[in-house]
Amino acid sequence: MVFGRRDLVPGGVANDLLSNLSNPANPVPTLEHRQGADDYPGAAARLGGFLLADALRGGPRHDNVLKSFASRALSGTLLGVALLGLAAAPALAQTRNPDRDAYFGETHVHTSWSLDAWLGGNRTDPGDAYKYFKGEPIKHPLGYEVKIDTPLDWAGVTDHSEYVGVIKLANDPGSPISRIPAAQPLILRADTTAEKNRIFEYVVKLMGGPPTKALMVPAIAGTVWKQNVELADKANQPGKFTAFCSYEWTSTPNNMNLHRNIFFKDCSKVPPMPFSALDSSHPVDLWNWMDTQRKAGNELLAISHNANLSDGRMYPTEVDSKGRPIDAAYAASRDRNERLIEIKQIKGTSETHPLLSPSDEFAGFEIMSILLGDPAGRFPHIVGSYARQALKDGLAMQDTKGFNPFKFGFGAASDSHNTAVPYRQNNFFGQAGAADGTAKERISGVLFAGMDPRVVGTAGLTGAWAEENTRASIFDAMQRKETFAVSGPHIRVRLFGGWEYAPDMLADAGWVKTGYAKGVPMGGDLPPAKGKAPTFVVWAVKDPTSGNLDRIQIVKGWTRSGQSFEKVFDVVWAGNRKPDKWTGAVPPIGSTVDVETATYTNTIGSVELKTVWTDPEFDPSMHAFYYARVLEIPTPRWTTIQSKELGVAPPDVVATSLQERAWTSPIWYTPSAEARKTAKSGTTVADLKKKGALALNDAQLKALLVQKSPWLQNTVTGDKYQIVYGNSGKPASGKAAAPFQTGFITQQFAANQAQLQLRYVGSKMTLPSLTGNVADASYLATSSPYFINDGKIVTALVGTPIEIAVYKVGDKYIGARSNEFGYANYEIIPTVTELAPFR
Repeated sequence: MVFGRRDLVPGGVANDLLSNLSNPANPVPTLEHRQGADDYPGAAARLGGFLLADALRGGPRHDNVLKSFASRALSGTLLGVALLGLAAAPALAQTRNPDRDAYFGETHVHTSWSLDAWLGGNRTDPGDAYKYFKGEPIKHPLGYEVKIDTPLDWAGVTDHSEYVGVIKLANDPGSPISRIPAAQPLILRADTTAEKNRIFEYVVKLMGGPPTKALMVPAIAGTVWKQNVELADKANQPGKFTAFCSYEWTSTPNNMNLHRNIFFKDCSKVPPMPFSALDSSHPVDLWNWMDTQRKAGNELLAISHNANLSDGRMYPTEVDSKGRPIDAAYAASRDRNERLIEIKQIKGTSETHPLLSPSDEFAGFEIMSILLGDPAGRFPHIVGSYARQALKDGLAMQDTKGFNPFKFGFGAASDSHNTAVPYRQNNFFGQAGAADGTAKERISGVLFAGMDPRVVGTAGLTGAWAEENTRASIFDAMQRKETFAVSGPHIRVRLFGGWEYAPDMLADAGWVKTGYAKGVPMGGDLPPAKGKAPTFVVWAVKDPTSGNLDRIQIVKGWTRSGQSFEKVFDVVWAGNRKPDKWTGAVPPIGSTVDVETATYTNTIGSVELKTVWTDPEFDPSMHAFYYARVLEIPTPRWTTIQSKELGVAPPDVVATSLQERAWTSPIWYTPSAEARKTAKSGTTVADLKKKGALALNDAQLKALLVQKSPWLQNTVTGDKYQIVYGNSGKPASGKAAAPFQTGFITQQFAANQAQLQLRYVGSKMTLPSLTGNVADASYLATSSPYFINDGKIVTALVGTPIEIAVYKVGDKYIGARSNEFGYANYEIIPTVTELAPFR
């Protein structure tokens, strides 16, 4: 492994160059800025060639980079090495590059043609969106001008397909739609808050009720869809900018966001009208329609909406939205149609959650938990709402049931309803029209549909590794999942996996070709094993207009006996930090953020990071996935920047700084049949029943556990710990307990309710999924409720019940958790007297 070597740029001249390009106050670096300047021309040439070629290749997309570089690099040495680098630069975008280039695009944005966007004051159309993405300024709904920081390579406008364009047409006196009775409630009679609220309430009723057929006829919806296609065709410029025909299928049953964005490969083959949630609110019906389109020669794919808003319904493991069991047919249909997921957008991040990944110190990035519309008496469930847990569940289902419904790639987007999109912390102008259109309203926390605008974040983007900037090439990249997500900045990242990569392959200029020839890129499946452990090649380079890089991590997930696990490995990092001897974790890079001035400097971190890494804990008998996560150094969050501009304290509901990041699509490992034979066989509930095991009823569970402190062992990991099952509620006698009696306090609980406490759980234990942060709970001696109902011990993780059935086999008691796919992995054991023996 390589840790921050100078020939990989950290601390070198290329680092100095990009730091200066992205910080105008800094001087142009000279040879005196560093020691060991012998590699200066090479580093500068690599970076100069990269920047200039990238700017020229992308046309107007990187004018700012080109101008910045030109204005700062016109010294003899810098200009010479820059041109030297340019001479060996990658081919221009108009020429197919077999090694593929990274193209950044938007997959989720709304214009005035969406009902909710129009109500927010948006009056722009998809044509304006494409102008914005190409770098032209457009108007914010409040009338001021907004402009993108770095133009994009491609985009698809995804207005809601349900009543698309109807509210805009209803308010156009020249439109025939404005004269039909069904459209009258949508007409804004006065520009007042009361009138807008009236229409909003009607729209909510309209979307939640039976379809209004008068507003769905092809003469209306078909006309708007045709205009959408025409505007995409007009904006499409092969080799320079790609515009896709796309839309959003907007299923929101009971405020559960199950939305999908649909992308078509060829605009000449799109249907007369899109399939909408008015046709069906069930994802399986959408996929069936997509299959029909594909059979007719119309290639398309779906990208699922940021799942944190789905109330746990985006990634089901038991039944689908129709109540039918998740089976192989469901998994195949989902995989065939839904190739990517949206892992980051304005309304939060859905990679993971600190309670789902308690050992991941970076799991709390831009968390936003809410249900759209903020229905009273409900809060969102995190189980079933985050991508990493879904990936782990997919592995467990593959291992135990033979199919994986969650084998998706990563992308990110905006979901902006302003047409314009804020991708950068220093250029944030909200996302909901007039509702959050000023800094004062945002920092004041003016609620909109239950959303705190201070928690709303900047938009993400999808990077696609494609041969050229065309519809076909970028669509194919999405189809094969060779995509990555970024939180806003244009960080480039590559990941290859294989069995034959040499430790020094990155020293070869043709390492990308080797990556493809001897392995698979992100989104792929490792070929059959040819070595003892898989090796991964990972590379990332910073956005020249953003923060330097802190580190690259590999996130691994695996499964055994129905349980799933995860671990985050720091594989390459900036500077001379040393990993912890016992945990391997790399210390924080530090921070240059000045909260008072809302600024930072690129005096820490690296421009480029890369390494070849081999899994040190590989077990060939276990299913696994791997993806890379790239972190920038800390930079100020938009709330800090705008609080400084307003002269007020930064809000206390979000961090003052953040670490922007990128995520690659995963690479999967599937063990061969021969390798599976070496796996240790776990015990299933079916196995126990064959041995005559009997499930304990409520009375037996209470006798075994209540006011007891049994020791348990996870038979998969071998870890041992104690659970204290506290006294249950009101005593059976009905007589109140006296103050000195043990049940005096707990008698206030219901008869079958009590509290439990975990003990002796260490932070280095290999914890199975859906346990919460039990290491902290053990240290802090906190408790959580448990119930005994219907022969189950019931606990909960943010509102999702986790049930444990206990079986008696001879003199043994074995427990089976409800989320472990039929396995019984917990055994009550004798009292432990030594916790960490090493003698």
